[in-house]
Amino acid sequence: MTRRQVAVATPAHEAAEAAMAVVEAGGNAVDAAIAAICVACVTEVGIVSPMGGAYVNIWAPREQPIVLDGYVEMPGRGRPAEWFGTGLREFWMDYYGGMTVNGGHGSVATPGMFAALDEASTRWGALPWRELVAPAAHVARNGWAAGPSAVFYLEASGGNLFAFDPGTRAFMTQGGGEYPELGDIVRSSELADSLDTIGRDGAATLYTGEIAHVIAADMDANGGLLGLEDLASYRTVARPPLRTRLLDWDVAANPAPSIGGPVLTAMLRLLADRRATRGRTDASDIIDIQYAVLDYRRRAIDAAEDLEIAGQELLRALHELGPEGLAAVSSSPETIHVSAIDDTGLACSITTSAGYGSGVTVPGTGLMLNNALGEPELNRRGLHALAPGTRLASNMTPTTARRDDGTRLAIGSPGADRITTALMQVIGGVCLDQKSLQEAIDQPRLHVAFDDAGDARVEYEAGPGVTPAVEASPFPGAAHDRIAMYFGGVGAAGLRPDGTLVAAGDPRRTAATAIG
Repeated sequence: MTRRQVAVATPAHEAAEAAMAVVEAGGNAVDAAIAAICVACVTEVGIVSPMGGAYVNIWAPREQPIVLDGYVEMPGRGRPAEWFGTGLREFWMDYYGGMTVNGGHGSVATPGMFAALDEASTRWGALPWRELVAPAAHVARNGWAAGPSAVFYLEASGGNLFAFDPGTRAFMTQGGGEYPELGDIVRSSELADSLDTIGRDGAATLYTGEIAHVIAADMDANGGLLGLEDLASYRTVARPPLRTRLLDWDVAANPAPSIGGPVLTAMLRLLADRRATRGRTDASDIIDIQYAVLDYRRRAIDAAEDLEIAGQELLRALHELGPEGLAAVSSSPETIHVSAIDDTGLACSITTSAGYGSGVTVPGTGLMLNNALGEPELNRRGLHALAPGTRLASNMTPTTARRDDGTRLAIGSPGADRITTALMQVIGGVCLDQKSLQEAIDQPRLHVAFDDAGDARVEYEAGPGVTPAVEASPFPGAAHDRIAMYFGGVGAAGLRPDGTLVAAGDPRRTAATAIG
């Protein structure tokens, strides 16, 4: 077996180590990305968990790019009407200015991450599934050091969201009374056992098998909408990505019903048009474009009944009306990302989210559940308002790209509604401004945000070009630290035409890259 050379960008060194271990065993970029994302779902405790949703963007040599939609789905098949709108617990979190979220059993959507990872492994992987999940089980059983991103998040949320459920509280405090501090060793034998079962029996155990029945029984006993029928009905959906031409680059982004993909695509197309018209772009262009697209999103997409149609309408409006026309049309904050690419040009970009976390751990499994039904920004039409089987809204936008000279790229970011604006600036920096991956990631960022009344402000990292543009804009500015976690955590891996592999991580969050 020919050993592949692979580059990965991950959110934790344990994840990067797992990726390199499966490469050493004969794995390719898809194997490396799957192993890394599984490990990160263990180590980034609180930020994410294995029982969320994911998108997997893969561009294989001699194939067209494809996105596997493994995002969360509205549950509730067969549940009585009186269960809808119940089972929720409201929590205030001191997180970037404070926010209210809903946790509890009623906040849990049907998880899809493992279904998507399993399909990606079957279609493009080189190693057996069990070998890809094994590193995560090993880390869960033997322990890992709590990292700064997880500690930061738990300081803001741990005292309430992760305190009401006995199993979650016991895990978070490791049987003691305090949440982990930086460097403290965290472990879970129950989670390790569950991951061993998933590795042995495949993802099916979560949907029709042993673990599915344990999840359903806990939901039945605690008023959760998620039931065995929802789990058994879940299917990954393969979708063609949205394609955008940026000079000599072909960029493939996550399509609708994801909100993030159409929004990023609209921003990139406007950025390319502005570049073609003016010969250059700067921070003022970025503010203008973000405002036009995000204001449209706020008014016409977030509360739309059909997100797939709404996303298509955004791009249609952009094509037919131009950027000014967007203004005439009315109507998950916590994620992790892994990028991988190998020396054949196989590119894999995976973003996964469990929302802010439901605070619920399925008894005896160590599996913490998502709170996708309790995230206000993903449920603009109201809590439990969707029909069972509907995919929820998402900002996640794993992306792949190819350049005419043979360069390959896998890229993505966590960061809620800052995912699209972070990727817009980094991809624009690489594809339009000819910056290196690391230069494009390190440059100061800005993000146009809206309050509940629809008034805009510019959140930004101070820096040459950015600060003057914000001061000259019609919107108030809010300055952050030069390197702020608020603006996401872009991770990218690339292959140059000469066969050189590169990887770049974001200093705004814990990041680990590896090439081997």
